[in-house]
Amino acid sequence: MDLPVLWFAIVGVFFVGYFVLDGFDFGVGMSLPFLGKDDTDRRVLINTIGPVWDLNETWVIVAGACLFAAFPEWYATMFSGFYLALLLILAALIARGVSFEYRHQNKHLEWKRRFDLMIIIGSAVPSFLWGVAFGNVVRGIPMDAGHNYTGTLFDLLNPFALLTGLATLLVFFTHGVVFVALKTEGEIRERAKRLATRSGIVTIVVGAAFLVTMAFVRATPASLVLSVVAALALVLAVLCNAWGKEGRAFTLMAVTIAAVVLAMFTAIFPDVMPATNDPANSLNVFNASSGTYTLTVMSWVALIFVPLVFAYQAWTYWVFRKRVSRTQITQAAH
Repeated sequence: MDLPVLWFAIVGVFFVGYFVLDGFDFGVGMSLPFLGKDDTDRRVLINTIGPVWDLNETWVIVAGACLFAAFPEWYATMFSGFYLALLLILAALIARGVSFEYRHQNKHLEWKRRFDLMIIIGSAVPSFLWGVAFGNVVRGIPMDAGHNYTGTLFDLLNPFALLTGLATLLVFFTHGVVFVALKTEGEIRERAKRLATRSGIVTIVVGAAFLVTMAFVRATPASLVLSVVAALALVLAVLCNAWGKEGRAFTLMAVTIAAVVLAMFTAIFPDVMPATNDPANSLNVFNASSGTYTLTVMSWVALIFVPLVFAYQAWTYWVFRKRVSRTQITQAAH
């Protein structure tokens, strides 16, 4: 396998990890107004992701670093063309992280409500805008011969990109609510199961519209197979949740997200940023990649450290595997 192709796959794997793991973080944050009936409920929700949210978020940093080092042309075109969207994502992630740390610093309910609102917005904005960004990557953007984006902000807000953003928003929301059902006990768990079933039905409808549209926008045999896998996994996840099998539902939601991300990557391959105005201006894995020496060094580093990252992630989730309940929150307060 050529090194540029290998690193295209590695970047795809890191984005899969990010969207699967931070995806349920976003979903839990967006569920606060629906499942958090009082402050104790909201603390239960936040505590389900408290030990892992910052670890999950590091995946996007690693993905961005790999993109910068392995495909500098792709990184430059994406981050310059999608500058405003990515800036809003960064601001939302900062606001969300600050809120997790500061909401408990004051006992006044108004103080907590303001930070809860920041958590909700800080979860919804990235969920939507990441979909918009990747929708444009799949659809392609207008570029000149120097691979500079030549469109406007409104060109990025095209129907397919907006549909992709809505699909990622709903998938992450359902993924997060299923995680809440998996990690909590009592009444909040039952409410989460009911909400996941309702949101799952809406997600299936919007997700089907997205996958069908993507098949017409850009597709390969591999991306079509992965799209079918994603659709089946999503339907089974909603059914498993309705049957009270939260563990299987959560796993199937992870499969759904992974299959969709991989479908996007395989749909554009060997391009990494298709040009809609002139195919000759497109960036592909070869003209966008770094030199052989750089990719070789990176490959040895990845071979050593990527397994350690996976092992540490697995160990963290094993340590914090127990469910969270209102009783635990109440006892901790006293």
